[in-house]
Amino acid sequence: MASDGKEMSGELIEKAFSLAWKAHKTPEKPYLSKINTSEVIISFPASGSIKDWYSKGPFGETKVNLKLFPSLKSIGNNEAASVNEAFQSRFEAIIAKPFIDEVKAKNKGKQIVFTGYSSGAPMAILATLWTLEKYHTPKSNGGIHPLCVTFGSPLIGNKILSHATRRENWSIYFLHYVTRYDVVPRILFSPLSSFDKFEAISQFFNPKSRSLMTQSTGKDAAISEFYFNVMSSTANVTSHAACSQMDGMDATLETVANFIPLSPYRPFGTYIFCSGNGKEGRKVVIRNPDVVLQLLFFSAQLSTAAEVDQVSERSLREHIFNGTEFQQTLGMQNVPLSFADSSGDDINLASSDLGLSTSARLSLQAAALLDERRRENEKKMRNKIDLVDEKMKELEKYKETWEHQKLGYYDAFKEQKDPDEDFQANVKRLELAAIWDEIIELLRKYKLPDFLEGNEEWINIGTRFRRLVEPLDISNYYRHLRHLEAGPYMGKGRPGRYRYTQRWFEHYKRNPEEQISESCFWATVEDLWYETSNKMKSFEDVKKDVEKIEGQIKKWVDDKELDKGIFVEGSTLVKWWNSLPQQHRQGSCIRSFIETNVL
Repeated sequence: MASDGKEMSGELIEKAFSLAWKAHKTPEKPYLSKINTSEVIISFPASGSIKDWYSKGPFGETKVNLKLFPSLKSIGNNEAASVNEAFQSRFEAIIAKPFIDEVKAKNKGKQIVFTGYSSGAPMAILATLWTLEKYHTPKSNGGIHPLCVTFGSPLIGNKILSHATRRENWSIYFLHYVTRYDVVPRILFSPLSSFDKFEAISQFFNPKSRSLMTQSTGKDAAISEFYFNVMSSTANVTSHAACSQMDGMDATLETVANFIPLSPYRPFGTYIFCSGNGKEGRKVVIRNPDVVLQLLFFSAQLSTAAEVDQVSERSLREHIFNGTEFQQTLGMQNVPLSFADSSGDDINLASSDLGLSTSARLSLQAAALLDERRRENEKKMRNKIDLVDEKMKELEKYKETWEHQKLGYYDAFKEQKDPDEDFQANVKRLELAAIWDEIIELLRKYKLPDFLEGNEEWINIGTRFRRLVEPLDISNYYRHLRHLEAGPYMGKGRPGRYRYTQRWFEHYKRNPEEQISESCFWATVEDLWYETSNKMKSFEDVKKDVEKIEGQIKKWVDDKELDKGIFVEGSTLVKWWNSLPQQHRQGSCIRSFIETNVL
């Protein structure tokens, strides 16, 4: 196996399954570990207790713990991923000090592999995400990423989790094996209310339970009913997803969703669908999460009478609750790990090897087209970047012109010193705003590739745009006295194009989220000056806010995120600062900047 994570060897996969199955048979231990020459494998046991699968609510989801998993969110939308609450609670109980110390000790120069079978697999997934968040930097552990191999794993999070792992380029480190009729990867498509006897059925997940291989007409009927309920819910989710790919269906879909509870859970990572007997059985590799979602439904269909006869209730029990099928089908084959989505060839292979119908093949192809459309949208936006660059260069010339005249462009635009030049600057401002509003709207609806918000090129373009253009928006806002009617700019006045691009930059730098940035501090200055000059607040009332913004301005200047041109004598910043009490100004952290530029 290559240590750079581009390929996972069949030998390592079999080692991972061996320890996963061993952990599954020793549920009394929170995890097992095995140290080999080149890797460390840590495995987690499953649980058949209902409290370890579902918590409150029909599907048991909750917002992810961002203290543990700060990257698992939509950056621009500022929305945390949803995860299964029971799985997250189990993991939080596991990461006590012994586990943390063990990961630290063993994650030195060796490949660390987390693995699990059935409901032990979500612990492996969360452990991998946690390790990526907590320990992985370009220099940590010799640059060796952790890997995750799961067998029959239930889904653990919603589409935002899938989006975030693809954006961070973490999706390639997750490999999920699924056998054709295994119900566990589909269970969480169903609300708890659809199961009358989940606790009894879940005993089949426990290898030590006497129910595992005991044949009984009543039990077989319960299993069949359980399987039918799960697949019915899976059909609802996949049908809704397929319909949502069509334009103009939003209102209808929302109406349907109000009557039929739809699971939030979605797949992510690389999936290997196993079908057939023995190690020569068919294995189909799919990386596109939209295609995986459809395949979770279509691959489990019993489409012919012969298949129905072949998959009797007893063999169905063995398929969906027994790990022996994994042992028989894994094989010693390497699996390439790639961020590239599944191609048309992959889909045709899946359709052929899994015996899918024509309608199933069409659904898979439609799902694959989603990413193709996202890439097309991104290409269209990239084609507009040349125009963005041209307009920004013209605004930069406008900015330089006023800085040479000892008046910042913020105040020149606000006071309309040169109507012709200001008019042209305003036209460029509006043209740029229109382009970026289009980009943000596509992002908001997840109609651009997942990687975009983490792409350095896009982050640099967005940051340059925000720092250059937002001061003009703020200047225009206060010039027209909109704060008197609509309130402060930072309340409801700030457009999403600046909030989104600020969050991109903060996340890329791994900085904490800030309400005020280097591009919008002018709004804070305007509000503080307005409040004190109109006797709405005394200096003592706003002193902490004044000291905070001064400290931030100093840091931004020191970090070269703001240039010293903001301290020219006629600027709003200097006029406001000169209005502050002399005693405060004497000890101000930006005093030297102002005195150097003014004198």
